[in-house]
Amino acid sequence: MTSNIYANISKNINYLKSIYHSNLSTDIIIRNFYILVNNIRYKAFVIFIDGMADSTLINNFILNPLILRNNGNSFEITDEKYLNNDDSNLDVSTYIYDCLLPQNAADKVQTFDKVFSAINMGNCVLFVDTLEEAFNLDVKGFKQREINSPSNEIVVRGSQESFVENLRTNTTILRRLINNENLVLETVSVGKLTKTNIAICYLCNITSNNLITEIKRRINNLDIDYLTSSGQLEQLIQDNPNNIYPQVIATERPDKAVNYILDGRVCLIVNGSPYVLIVPGVFLDFLSSPEDLNVKYQFANLSKIIRLIAVFFSVLLPGIYIGITNYHQDLIPTELLFTIAASRESVPFPTVVEILLMEISFELIREAGLRVPSPLGTTIGIVGALILGEAAVSASLVSPILIIIVAITGICSFSIPDFSLNFTFRICRFIYIILGYLAGFLGIGIGIFIQLTIMCSIESFGASYLDPSQLKKRSISNYFVLPIWKRENISKFTYSKKSHVQNHISMNWRYKH
Repeated sequence: MTSNIYANISKNINYLKSIYHSNLSTDIIIRNFYILVNNIRYKAFVIFIDGMADSTLINNFILNPLILRNNGNSFEITDEKYLNNDDSNLDVSTYIYDCLLPQNAADKVQTFDKVFSAINMGNCVLFVDTLEEAFNLDVKGFKQREINSPSNEIVVRGSQESFVENLRTNTTILRRLINNENLVLETVSVGKLTKTNIAICYLCNITSNNLITEIKRRINNLDIDYLTSSGQLEQLIQDNPNNIYPQVIATERPDKAVNYILDGRVCLIVNGSPYVLIVPGVFLDFLSSPEDLNVKYQFANLSKIIRLIAVFFSVLLPGIYIGITNYHQDLIPTELLFTIAASRESVPFPTVVEILLMEISFELIREAGLRVPSPLGTTIGIVGALILGEAAVSASLVSPILIIIVAITGICSFSIPDFSLNFTFRICRFIYIILGYLAGFLGIGIGIFIQLTIMCSIESFGASYLDPSQLKKRSISNYFVLPIWKRENISKFTYSKKSHVQNHISMNWRYKH
């Protein structure tokens, strides 16, 4: 493939026509015209993709100045009254760039790779005869989704804007919220075919250089043909790709991303994806809600305690129920034991089959509710919860108490803030059901030991997944929220350049009179 731009304009236009298959692709627009420089006429053309570039901008700020020159740019290079000391060597390229292109975002490119990248992202490229370079002009004008409220990470008190699919819109949101000159936004390209842009966002005066270097090393060494979403990038850069635990934070909330950036983390924005990745991520991050930092610490800690109880029931309640009914009946009060036995008297299946049947049915109902159109989602839930559950009890397929167990488990699973961690716990729930059936509390205990061992072995970009010693006292990443005037330290596991984000005494008004 040709790399450098030809000086002959005919070769350039024929090459671009063959590359973009202009005889087949009707959205590839090539406009030929002539420009006049120093009384010499030069052949030129612009190329852009219809629908991605703004035609009004091209007409008013590219074609109009080049074809219909006005008095302000129609001087000749030989006119002495217009010449300064440095203008005697003004060449055609400089004259066009400095005098004929009023577009604010314009740069010169010398290779076809950069030309292709510019055209594919919605820019317009200008070619002029005799020049071995082209002019990349930013005139993007494709339609994009407006900034709306988050659809999955909903909070009562907090920001009501979310990231969108456009990379530059997302970086603008971060710039507006952080409002600091130390915010660095580096862009890299991934994918041989798609050349997807990824913005690496961090605060250069806080974030560790080793963390930044490691992230760049992993991204720059991805040998793939395409990258279309942040979910794919997450799987490609995490430390333990075969582990079911999430190791990279994904969020659609700018305020959440900003809080992590200020904590010394790095934010990765993938063009075309409304979810932003944050690294490193430890276990406690996935149990936290963005609303925890926006309400009083007493309210936030109550929510976190409820969340821990919900996690316990979501993962272990079905397995504990099977273990108690099969092996540890002496732990149940006699009256409750007789009640359970009476409710299961007409059920023909063992307890493990009974609970697996209901858990799988619940997962099917949840999946169906996500896939059907929104107006029907509520109907699916009502039909599954009421009609099927009541019918199963009436048909003596399951016991009534098991319906309660599955319902409590399902409600608790919805209390887990992170989508990926929710999936992880759903898988663990089935494992504990099998362990409880095979060995009762002994099997569940062995499962908890293995699970904690696996979690302790996980690392996320150098940060231990479950090491409490990495959390500093008064750190903003502790699980239980401290009062805002005591959130002084940055998380230790990020190895940030700064150790604190505020002074020991932040509310000076209380001590100055």
